[in-house]
Amino acid sequence: MSEDRFLGKVTEYPQKYSPQVLVPVPRHLNREDYHIKENNLPFTGYDVWHAYELSFLTEKGLPVAGLLKIVYPADSPFLVESKSLKLYLNSFNMERYGETSHEGLNLVLKTIQKDLEKTLQSKVSVHFFQGDEPMESFDFENFEILENLKGIEQTEFNKFNEAPEVLSFENTDEAQIRVATNLLRSNCKVTHQPDWGSAFIFMKSKQLPRKANLLKYIVSIRNENHFHEEICEMIYKRLWDTYSPEKLMVTCIYTRRGGIDICPVRVSDKGLLPEFIISPDVLSRKLLRQ
Repeated sequence: MSEDRFLGKVTEYPQKYSPQVLVPVPRHLNREDYHIKENNLPFTGYDVWHAYELSFLTEKGLPVAGLLKIVYPADSPFLVESKSLKLYLNSFNMERYGETSHEGLNLVLKTIQKDLEKTLQSKVSVHFFQGDEPMESFDFENFEILENLKGIEQTEFNKFNEAPEVLSFENTDEAQIRVATNLLRSNCKVTHQPDWGSAFIFMKSKQLPRKANLLKYIVSIRNENHFHEEICEMIYKRLWDTYSPEKLMVTCIYTRRGGIDICPVRVSDKGLLPEFIISPDVLSRKLLRQ
């Protein structure tokens, strides 16, 4: 199925359960552009989705509504196109499942997990939240915000298409950096509509970037047209190739669009995985861009 089957087009919402609308997108298509080898990935990680518009009816017609968290690994052969997922999840809206909400929820979650695993050809974890869960867990304490750097407003920003050449080396006694920015912006691969997000980067390396130039690089993504997962992998691969780090983590937290946000995580080893964002049954404290 084509990744532009629904994107940028006026589409009627399915009125009945419709797994056939799900559109898988092969990951290798974009990875080839950045010399990321499918059989030797330079990272491990997950794609984390929060879908804010899942609802269905019980057999007696009582609506059940809440937030669905979806987590699946970065080595799955496919990702799912976001508008097709929105249409799929909304196809449950008027369907009836279970005598009770608990019974119906079990049926719906099993159905969603089965359909996504078939689409992605990978294991998928799903969890449903109904609004009474704590949101205190947080993975990103003590990250330095790049746009708050001293003197950053006197820095010239003049590249708005991905420019890895702006990445530079800093003479520093630091062995690692832990930085973030809320200035991540890219565009949808198909519609070219803007997507907004935050990026969190941890790097341990003998060579580290000048922080202002790292922000220049993130800003240079402003006019790039990629899916969110692809943007995260592009940033990771550029940093990996440029600095040959001992350890690297890149997490992108994108603003929800169409009732869904996408939060890809890529790390050099599993010990760097942000614990809460990748846990299906944990609802993390929301970030600025969510």
